[in-house]
Amino acid sequence: MKRLHGMELFAEVAKAHSFSRAAAALGVPTSTVSRHVAELERAVGLRLLNRSTRRVELTDAGRLYFERCRRIVAQAELAHEELREQLETPSGPLLVLLPAAYALDALMPALVAFGSRHPEIRLQLGVAGAESADRPPGTGDVSIRLGELPDSSLVARRIGTLRAGLYASPAYLAARGTPQVPADLERHDCIGLRLGAGQAAPWLLQRGRERRPAPAAQRYGVNDACMARQLAMLGAGIAALGGEAGGLVRVLPDWSLGPVAVHAVTETRLLPAKTRRFIDFLAQRLDSPAPAPETGPAPAPAA
Repeated sequence: MKRLHGMELFAEVAKAHSFSRAAAALGVPTSTVSRHVAELERAVGLRLLNRSTRRVELTDAGRLYFERCRRIVAQAELAHEELREQLETPSGPLLVLLPAAYALDALMPALVAFGSRHPEIRLQLGVAGAESADRPPGTGDVSIRLGELPDSSLVARRIGTLRAGLYASPAYLAARGTPQVPADLERHDCIGLRLGAGQAAPWLLQRGRERRPAPAAQRYGVNDACMARQLAMLGAGIAALGGEAGGLVRVLPDWSLGPVAVHAVTETRLLPAKTRRFIDFLAQRLDSPAPAPETGPAPAPAA
């Protein structure tokens, strides 16, 4: 067992709000954690934790100290891992949160390829925003997000872009006609897709260097491309999708929507080897000269 220092023990207690849970996570006796934290408080001359029978909370001094020391602990852990990486292959679980429809249309082939190349890394895949047993909603080792990101304390790396085309069912086109130019969309029912909160973004069609807003009446608004695809297949209207689903027809094939940025988002720049390799792998795949069709509308807030 590695030697544990008071700062590391304190940081674990602060995260767990419990001496016993911190001890279990570190694999040491609770008495050891309590003793080292008490010695740390004597050394700094301030109480860092308020203890009760049910919960442990940080004092004002403790919060300030925790903000400083957790970065130091993270850097030390990363340094140890980088040294181990010279002798060991990165392994263990990697929690990846994905926009559901984008994962289906664009990322699954890359995820399978990564899993084949790194069988020692166990991918734990989830939908962005879903609950996790040991993490707050919406967090993971890495989260894949679409669109431009708001300012936040998270760290984002742009790993690629995606474009979309317009699709409709043969039955819908037979009943309403096939658009020949973007202006024709004004006479059609369209299925808007939003990547974040709020209403779906207006469509901006591109053909080479030419850009043209689509005067589309978005009769339906959804926040998931799977729903948009299903509505299109049922003849509800024209949808912006990343690839043709069975039975759908490409509308205005010379025009596309996007590009929409794809980001890998993490809580820190201090990433373990398994996370770095995963992000690097996706960036290489998504920036390939001939990317596979991918789902997404015109630029919109991040998922």
